[in-house]
Amino acid sequence: MTEYAGPAAVPVRGAAVPATRFDVVVVGAGPAGSAAALELARAGHRVALVERGAFPGAKNVYGGVVYGRILDELVPRWWEEAPVQRWVTRRQTMLLTPTQALTVDFRTEAWGEPPYNGATTHRAEFDAWLAGKAEAAGAELITSTVVTGLLLDSAGRVSGVRTDRPDGDLGAKVVIACDGVNSFLAKQAGMYPPGQLEHTTLGVKETLALPRETLEERFGVRGRHGVDIEMVGCTRGIPGGGFLYTNLDSVSIGVVLGLEGLGESKIRPEQLIAELKAHPAIAPLVRGGELTEYAAHLIPEGGYRTMPRLTGDGMLVSGDAAAMCLAAGIWLEGVNFAIGSGMYAGRAAAEALSTGDTTAAGLAGYERRLRDSFVLADHRKLAGAPELLLGERMQTKYPAMVCDLVENLFQVNNPAPKPGLRKLARRSARQHGVRLRDLAKDAIAGFRAYG
Repeated sequence: MTEYAGPAAVPVRGAAVPATRFDVVVVGAGPAGSAAALELARAGHRVALVERGAFPGAKNVYGGVVYGRILDELVPRWWEEAPVQRWVTRRQTMLLTPTQALTVDFRTEAWGEPPYNGATTHRAEFDAWLAGKAEAAGAELITSTVVTGLLLDSAGRVSGVRTDRPDGDLGAKVVIACDGVNSFLAKQAGMYPPGQLEHTTLGVKETLALPRETLEERFGVRGRHGVDIEMVGCTRGIPGGGFLYTNLDSVSIGVVLGLEGLGESKIRPEQLIAELKAHPAIAPLVRGGELTEYAAHLIPEGGYRTMPRLTGDGMLVSGDAAAMCLAAGIWLEGVNFAIGSGMYAGRAAAEALSTGDTTAAGLAGYERRLRDSFVLADHRKLAGAPELLLGERMQTKYPAMVCDLVENLFQVNNPAPKPGLRKLARRSARQHGVRLRDLAKDAIAGFRAYG
């Protein structure tokens, strides 16, 4: 995690005390913000949950699965009421070339039973549900409101937020910034390090409607069981990957692309999605699907080494605003890290309010809780994974090398004798310009990241 003092904040200093005062203002009613507001409301604090959309989830996009174990602690037996589309009981990882596909396919019935493992959801439904929990606990939900800056007291401590509403300043002892990737508020407070563009990706997806019976037949599932497919080698060498997952009567398909590589390529994301939908391994799954949604979302994929400073005087940063999306190939997770970080932010803020110390020192319980939980433990462990996975060899050489190796392994060339695996591996590596020392280097890096 980057230690960065940053420039002086630019918000309103020494502003008049706003008429509307809260103990805590939470900015952003996504999973992180709603989890923080829920914890604080349950602790009896007056909390405002401010959302720029017309309702929670109105502007939120993601490209994957909600993993609910952290919800066990926040909303016990959440699976009985959460708006789930399908329970993921089948996971696939694909290596693709324009004409080949190598798939690792795993399925288990255990993931289709309580307490479940992962679920596909629509963010407009899921975020509204979780924000509703916070509101029912006593949080004040303020929608269609844009937070335009921070308020500082005469000592330079965060003392609330300014909004785009007339007389819309909201005073608070603590502000929790859950305002998404490249957080405007965290930047304004000087908590963000420079150079975030190279660690940011653009996720673009289409949702294609399919009859439920057709979908279940094509993907080999039944009832509420579903499939999550992650792909590498489908982005024309632009650092990133592809995904496909099933909803109840639709599929979501898309790509995640490094912003710098995308800009240099001059390729439009929708071109890559069109190519992915036409791929021989994917086309039979999405054939006849009717486009019902096209959406895009910035994703912080740099991980632990690119996180901003998380705690300041009167301020905490959580969720995507804190770069807490885990992009580690095997694990592509965001919502659970947002919920976890928001929950711990809420608890830390409540603790600081109880002691009367909302300085950075008084809020230090936030980072302590994160370190003691999966949130920072997983990010620290997998700190090197994004660099490895988004590297040039992983993106442009390894998928084709492995696919050719497997094709040659299974190809029968009688009457010629079968070549040995070692010979085939060397031939494939040489054919795709992969040096053995680079292969060994990446293997060691992978072992260190995942071992």
